Amino acid sequence: MRVLIIRPEREATTLAAALAERGHTPVIAPLFRLEFLHPPAEFSATLAACQAVLLTSANGARALAEASDQRGRPILAVGDTTASTAEGLGFSAVTSAAGDGAALAELARQRLKPANGPLLHVSGREVAADLGALLAPDGFEVKRFALYDAREETALPDSARAALEARALDVVTFFSPRAASVFASMVEDAGLAANLRDVTAVAISPAALAPATGLPFKAVVAATRPSRQAVLDEIDRLAEAPVQGQATMSDTSPVRDEAPAPPPAQPAPSQPVVVRRGLGVVGAFVTGVLAAVIVLAGALISLPFWPQQARDLWRGHAAAPTPPTAGIDLQAVRADAATVANAAVDAARKELTARLDDLEKRLRAVSATAAERPTAAPAGPDPSIAELKSRVEALEQRPAASGAAPAPAPTPPASNVEAEKEIAVLTREIAALRATLGALDQAVASQRDQARDQAKALSDAVGARNSGEQKAMTAARASMVIGLAARLAGSIDAGMPFASELNLLQPLVQGDAKLGEIVTALQPYAQAGVASRAALDAAFPAVAKAALAEDVADDSYGERLMGKVRGLVSLRRVGDVPGDTTEAKLARAEQALHAGDVAKAVELVKSLPPQTGKATAAWLAKADAYLAAKRSLDQLAAYAVNLLGTTAR
Repeated sequence: MRVLIIRPEREATTLAAALAERGHTPVIAPLFRLEFLHPPAEFSATLAACQAVLLTSANGARALAEASDQRGRPILAVGDTTASTAEGLGFSAVTSAAGDGAALAELARQRLKPANGPLLHVSGREVAADLGALLAPDGFEVKRFALYDAREETALPDSARAALEARALDVVTFFSPRAASVFASMVEDAGLAANLRDVTAVAISPAALAPATGLPFKAVVAATRPSRQAVLDEIDRLAEAPVQGQATMSDTSPVRDEAPAPPPAQPAPSQPVVVRRGLGVVGAFVTGVLAAVIVLAGALISLPFWPQQARDLWRGHAAAPTPPTAGIDLQAVRADAATVANAAVDAARKELTARLDDLEKRLRAVSATAAERPTAAPAGPDPSIAELKSRVEALEQRPAASGAAPAPAPTPPASNVEAEKEIAVLTREIAALRATLGALDQAVASQRDQARDQAKALSDAVGARNSGEQKAMTAARASMVIGLAARLAGSIDAGMPFASELNLLQPLVQGDAKLGEIVTALQPYAQAGVASRAALDAAFPAVAKAALAEDVADDSYGERLMGKVRGLVSLRRVGDVPGDTTEAKLARAEQALHAGDVAKAVELVKSLPPQTGKATAAWLAKADAYLAAKRSLDQLAAYAVNLLGTTAR
């Protein structure tokens, strides 16, 4: 089943995953945007004083987790989904009422006492059940805090609009009366209410279904229990057997030990002689022309909203492809950043190198001066040095005396001391400069890391932009396929050729094997078209008449005479005729055709005796071609809806 989900994005994603696991095709079109609200000042004190918290939705559990870090308060949840969400968020004491607001109130009466303190109800701005009013007669005090709000969209989402226009939906789900009301209003504003005639509405409860009952659904179903699992089960039942009419469900589980009521007696079907008049060739032609005009008008109206490539294809010429990313050259940005960083480093290095060279020159000059001074002295030994040596030798020869004052240290020449001081100062300055250079290297490395991080962030931003543009291109591609599917449906229903529509799909086939298979399957019927359902219905009485004439048991004279009589007489039984005779099967096949079930009619005709094959062969060939084209068209619509579903996630 192809299921439309109109819940907020978080719940829609979870429901879509559950549907996909069951083999269904979800189409996500959220009608609301969830927004968490800042809790009021008294919320923390109320939470600390309450004996339990009441949750009527999974969003309430998320809002409570956003508003407070406390996870130890007892939680009473309206259903299993809400309880599972609360447990996943870390709340330790969670109990599910497995029902609706009334069931939650009853659970509170059973588990809690009014004397133990007030109850805290976390909800949205709008609530379906007033728990305060339900529990007030029992003495409970319920304090409600609206911690989230579901904001309505201004119009029907594009994915829902496209799926409805292509008649590519089987089921619409409703989980609240507000959602049903908003959906009904948006569908009527979009002028798509008539496209719901083949769609079944499945709601979590009769109350959630009530605002949408005015729409022309094929059928409406309320789940047996107000839970998401019950809604999924109803969708599975729809996939197994089509729903007829409106299902009236209760909020409680059915009593299993109660004997089912016997079915009402069916009156014996009458077998009147009815003259069937088909739509006729003129009527079929007029219907086809009207359908083609409507489809063409819709395409022309929506043409300004198509992507440029689609508009060029429509007008008959192809435009040059637009690069997905324009105006951003990541390599150039990286090169500019690297150039700036390298220039700063080079300038700093040049400045420091010049200062180091100057200091080293000064150091070499001082060292040279100190080395030249002894050379310029007289050749003889320095008297001060000789005196110093003699004093040292005398001190070494004297015996050590306790308390003797140490000899004063020799004083080196003043010139050497000054040189050493200058060398020490220069050495310290060089060390300081080298430390500064090291710090500069670290700063440059940090700047390089920052530039690398900025480049990576820019790359990620470009990637995100590319992803967004890719989603937009995919959505445009899906919209174009849906529009062409609608045009193909109009041509097939009118029995007209559809080669031009199929040619418009050719540019989209490249690199898409699935779409290529669909186009290849439709190609044999494109030039001449296929017989419309109305034409098959109109031609069937003559085929049935000929098949009855060929239904001869043997070659006896009597049977041959009866065959000729059957060929002359145009009266035969119609309607739901029981039995396995040729006449009964032909009557049921004609009834199926009138109801639009061509596949069932073909199945009944193919089960006729072999001697009728000559009379039914041509009609069966046309019917098989019609069914093959419809199957390919359904696959094309489902393909487009799947594309839209991927862009909405």
